[in-house]
Amino acid sequence: MGPIFQMSYSQLRAFHYVALKGGFSRAAEAMNISQPGVSEQVRKLEQDYDVLLFNRGRRAISLTAVGQKLFLLTKRFFEIEQEIEEYISETRVEMDGRIRIIADSAHHVTQILTEFRKRYPKVHVLLQSGNSEDVVDKLRSYDAEIGVMGSLTPGGDIETLDLGATEIIAFAAQGVVSAGIKQMNLENLAQYPLVFREVGSKTREKIEREALRQGVVLTPIIEAEGREAMREVVASGAGIGFVSKAEFGDDQRLVQIAIDGVDLHMSETIAFLGQRGDLRIIRAFIHVAQECLDK
Repeated sequence: MGPIFQMSYSQLRAFHYVALKGGFSRAAEAMNISQPGVSEQVRKLEQDYDVLLFNRGRRAISLTAVGQKLFLLTKRFFEIEQEIEEYISETRVEMDGRIRIIADSAHHVTQILTEFRKRYPKVHVLLQSGNSEDVVDKLRSYDAEIGVMGSLTPGGDIETLDLGATEIIAFAAQGVVSAGIKQMNLENLAQYPLVFREVGSKTREKIEREALRQGVVLTPIIEAEGREAMREVVASGAGIGFVSKAEFGDDQRLVQIAIDGVDLHMSETIAFLGQRGDLRIIRAFIHVAQECLDK
């Protein structure tokens, strides 16, 4: 095995695009070279270093464990290359490219996104949804630049910008609870059918921890994947759900129910991987977010 500085850039680039695009033909199209050329570069990389990077099936390929680790490294490698290019051309008036945002609730960044789009109209924004665990995983795997999530301590590699906190409330469809009931304690709520988010939701985690502390058993009859799915299930009249007050919105189908006897709040944060903090696109988004918070 030769020293790392002898590794061919074209070999790494071919591997990276095959992993990124999920196939040799798609990689060749993206790189604008022939498929045999891509295949040969990857084959040579595997041969020179005596490793298997892809499991090759008749209809599809998949990364081996070694390939998965190398793909994470090449994501970082080619992002540094992009960062160097951006640094050299920092004086450009307009910024283009793409920013991938994964949020447990887009509600918290709608104003920031509006301002960001006004300032950088050529940047393509890809907004995905996921719970707090999904957010951290996507940031660490270089599959998102910005995360928006509830309060947690993700680790020293994740940097955050605080967006503030609001109380956690229960909510139900009109008519599910008696008219005039504006608040209930956890023991009261336990008598109703409950709709929970999936495991990994910080709202669910806080509610369950407080119920355990009070000795109240909360058993969901339905677990919904994602906040919007949970909202629609609750709106159908199936049961009572839980959400932060800031995310309740203005839905005439639903009524708020304050939770008595608890002090539960959800803080929301913008997050990004600290080692990627010098990326121009991330710096620009955080700068816009900070300006919006300071208004």
